[in-house]
Amino acid sequence: MARATTKADDPPPEPDQVGDWPVPRHQTVLHGHHQVEEDLIAAYRGGRLHHALLLTGPEGIGKATLAFRFARFVLAHPDPADPALDSATDLSIPETHPVFRQVATGAHPGLLHLRRPYDDKTKKFRGEITVDEVRRIVPYFGSTSAHGGYRIVIVDVADDLNVNAANALLKSLEEPPRQALFLLVCHVPGRLLPTIRSRCRRIDLRPLSGDQMKSALVGMGADKAHDSEAVDVAADLADGSLRRALTLLEAGGVGLQHAVTDILSNLPRLDEAALHRLADRTSGPGSDATFDLLVDLVSDWLSKKVRADATTQPPAALAGWAEVWEKTAHAVGVAEAFNLDRKQVVLNLFHDIAEVDRTARARAS
Repeated sequence: MARATTKADDPPPEPDQVGDWPVPRHQTVLHGHHQVEEDLIAAYRGGRLHHALLLTGPEGIGKATLAFRFARFVLAHPDPADPALDSATDLSIPETHPVFRQVATGAHPGLLHLRRPYDDKTKKFRGEITVDEVRRIVPYFGSTSAHGGYRIVIVDVADDLNVNAANALLKSLEEPPRQALFLLVCHVPGRLLPTIRSRCRRIDLRPLSGDQMKSALVGMGADKAHDSEAVDVAADLADGSLRRALTLLEAGGVGLQHAVTDILSNLPRLDEAALHRLADRTSGPGSDATFDLLVDLVSDWLSKKVRADATTQPPAALAGWAEVWEKTAHAVGVAEAFNLDRKQVVLNLFHDIAEVDRTARARAS
């Protein structure tokens, strides 16, 4: 698939858009989840569709794409008993279908997409889905349906709901209108209110396999925009996340990954010159994606470190690693919330890691 083009009537950019690659509402292909699609078709045709589906799994594996594909499918086939569905083997509909075009531009009256709101003045997204966004559900369901069939709400992603927004959503889930369908995209179900989880049917999606990753990247044209070695390395480093692979490619992530690995391979010693060169890449204009990716790469390194040491080290020895891992996981949000110097945030993270490693070595000796 070719890269997306910008149009004057396009909706605002997606909160987690990677470069100019197609966003989920524009995607025509879903990789790696064919069985899930078949199960959804069977539930829809059989009248067994739960009013709220919780689509879970790691970030970037196709959950939002699945949500939009299913929404388009249901809106394009409002009658579950339609004989035309007998031959349906996946959720695809033609790009030329009016429903596809309306969903792509955010103009379909039967679909409400809730996400972090975009501020036209600052040209940035809010850090959370607000209660005002969720309150749009009530008038949406209260309006007269012009197309018949289901009215669909996609929450993308449910992890971003603040407390008030989550409570407002819960009220709608507890008393859903007739023919309401909620599709909640969620990276970490444990962050949701237990009462929200209990009112949804959970569908767990798995990360893509290596072959599926490479097929998806080639299908999207990544091999034309980047050399084959970079595509292969991105696929291998992405842990089954297509979004992560694209981010690695767009943000020069392959080189970033090598730089992180080289610096952390000599702990507790830090190559300060190399570290400052790396941190400099996160502080200039247009470096948001680089900063986010760098923190993500460090967090992944720590995650693997903690898991590897969990079988050989006592709990007390893991406490320091767990603490710095937690700090890293929140680094992006903290830097954004308090307008911190991102270069200094990166330097502090690496020095914290070095100190934890130094302490762990002292305990072991």
